[in-house]
Amino acid sequence: MADRKYRQRGYQDDDRNTPRAPRRRPPTDQPEGPRAVNLMQWREVIRCARCAGELATADVRTARCSKCGADLHACTQCTFFDPGARLQCRQPIAVRIAVKDARNDCPLWKPRTTVERETQAAAPRSGRQAFDDLFK
Repeated sequence: MADRKYRQRGYQDDDRNTPRAPRRRPPTDQPEGPRAVNLMQWREVIRCARCAGELATADVRTARCSKCGADLHACTQCTFFDPGARLQCRQPIAVRIAVKDARNDCPLWKPRTTVERETQAAAPRSGRQAFDDLFK
């Protein structure tokens, strides 16, 4: 013990070069390998640029918003609309469209879609049922 620099207990007490037994994991009923990821459901939605109301995907080109009456075939509703880009469009266009929320006949127009999570649970049957569900 006199040949050691430090005399504290535990310092070089055991030989660190001896092999240790591998740790054993307790047996489980689950198979080995990565766990399955429990992801939320998602869906693609087209929403109005003015009121954010959900739109039906079938007739967006010729329709108007059912909530606010805004034209849907407009620059503000397009995927390529960007206020910071040249002529406010990410696609090369020859002529600037002055009114961005009015209907136009741009051939490059595509409806802007967003990906949303399915987070809504089933609606409770009544207010009383929702109250009772809080204390389960």
